[in-house]
Amino acid sequence: MSMKRMHWVAAVSLLMAGTCLAQTTAPATKGELKAGDFVAVCGDSITEQKQYSVIIEEYLLMCQPAANLRTLQAGWSGEQAAGFRGRMADDVLPLKPTVTTTCYGMNDGGYTALSADRAATYRTNTTEIVKKFKEAGVRLIVVGSPGVVDSETFKRGQEVYNETLTKLRDIAAEVAAEQGVVFADVNTPMKDVMAKAKEKWGKNYAVAGGDGVHPGYNGHLVMAYAFLKALGCDGNVGTITVDLATGKADATAGHKVTGSEKGSVSLESTKYPFCFFGEAKDSNSAKGVLEFLPFNEELNRLTLVAKGVDAAKKYRVTWGAANHEFNGAELAKGVNLAAAFADNPFSEAFKKVDAVVRHQQNFETNLTKQMLHGLGQIRAELPGDQATVDAVVEKLAARDKVRADASRAAVEPVTHTVKIEVVE
Repeated sequence: MSMKRMHWVAAVSLLMAGTCLAQTTAPATKGELKAGDFVAVCGDSITEQKQYSVIIEEYLLMCQPAANLRTLQAGWSGEQAAGFRGRMADDVLPLKPTVTTTCYGMNDGGYTALSADRAATYRTNTTEIVKKFKEAGVRLIVVGSPGVVDSETFKRGQEVYNETLTKLRDIAAEVAAEQGVVFADVNTPMKDVMAKAKEKWGKNYAVAGGDGVHPGYNGHLVMAYAFLKALGCDGNVGTITVDLATGKADATAGHKVTGSEKGSVSLESTKYPFCFFGEAKDSNSAKGVLEFLPFNEELNRLTLVAKGVDAAKKYRVTWGAANHEFNGAELAKGVNLAAAFADNPFSEAFKKVDAVVRHQQNFETNLTKQMLHGLGQIRAELPGDQATVDAVVEKLAARDKVRADASRAAVEPVTHTVKIEVVE
C-alpha cells in the first residue's frame, strides 16, 4: 500500500471511529488525566531504558497536570507487541492502572522492509492489547507509535527501516481510531527533531542513540513530549503576576506568595517547572533538541507577568543566581521563566526527585519482569489456591505503592524570589 493510500485509510478510519463512538461507550479519544490516575507506561527495551518513562513520571509529579498522579514503568527488553499481549494479564493488569500507554513497533518490523505478515501481526496484537485493556477497565488508553532509527548511527539500512517504522506508525494510528482510543505519534516529531538537530550539531549527533535504536535523553524527551501531549497535558505550570506600581503580587495554584514589594516577589511553590541539565552537544542532555521541540512552549510554562511596566524600557529579571533582560512589552505579555532560565531555583530540588523516581522505576522493572511475571506459572501449578497468589500480588502492589508515595513525597516546597529592575 502506498503512503498516500495509507494516510487516506487512516483518515477514513478516524471518521468511521467517530461515528461508532457516538453509539458506544468506548474509552475517551481525547486524553484527559484525572486526579488519582495510575499511569502504566508499557513498551520494549526503549521503555525499559527508564528515560522517557522517568520524564513522564517526573512531569506528572512535579508539573502536576492533575493531582496525586502515579506512574508504573513496565518495559521489557526485546519485546514485540505479541510479547506484551501474552504477559500483560500477569505483569501489569493485576496492579490496576487507570491509564496505559504502549510503545511497540521497533522490534515488530524485524529491522528490514515491512512484510505483509509482519504488518498484519502487529495490527492484530496491537488491537488485542487495546481490547484487553478495555476488558480490564482501563479508562484512558494511549497507543503509541514506534519512533525512528538514527539516520547516522543505525548501520543496517536506516532509510528502509525508517520507512517500515512509518508504516507501523500508520497502523498504530488506524488501530487507535478503530478502537476509539488515543494515538500518540512518536515517529513524526522524532524524525523532524533528528533532522534539524543533526543539521545544527552535525550528523554524528545521535538522537536515536549510539546504536541507532536506543535514544539518549534527547530522543527520550521527544518521546515523552508525544505521550504527555496525548495524555492531555496543557503545559500550564503556573502564572506569577507582579505589579511594579503597587508592589502587589499574586500567583496561581501551586505557588504561594509569601512576600512582595515593588519589583520583587517571594514565593513558596509545590509545582515545579521541568528542568534540564548538561551540555547542548551531549545527546544525554535534552538542551540540544529544545529549540526544535516545543516542549517548553506547550508543556512547560511558568509565566511571569509584570504590570505597570514601560513598554519602551528594558528590565532585568533575576531568578535565583541568574538574570536575563526583557523589554516592557514582553513582560506585560508574560515571559516563560522555565524556558528563559535553564538554571533556576528548582534545579537542585528537581535532581532530588529524579533520584527517588529512578529508584522506584528500577524496582518496577524487577516487579513486572520477575516477581509478577513468575506468578503466572505459580497460578497454573496451584489451580486450587488462587487466593494465596492473589494475596502475594496485593502485597507486591503495596510495596510498589510505598515507592511511588516516596517519589511523590520527594516533591517538597521550593522557596524562591523573582526580582524585576529597570535597566538604566
